[in-house]
Amino acid sequence: MTTSKRLADKKVQRFQKNITKRGAVPETVSKKGEKYPVGPILLGFFVFVVVGSSLFQIIRTATSGGMA
Repeated sequence: MTTSKRLADKKVQRFQKNITKRGAVPETVSKKGEKYPVGPILLGFFVFVVVGSSLFQIIRTATSGGMA
């Protein structure tokens, strides 16, 4: 077997090994989805604004006699 044929065979074997590995992603690499897409501070601020504005609207409606 010539040197170039040996090198070509090694290259083909490496390529075939990579082909069989495709799609085999280890479990530790994939995301589990336990993290929030936003931070806890931003989430708390959003809840504060929504709850605060609804309470403000209830108080305003109650003090104006139902006519906002």
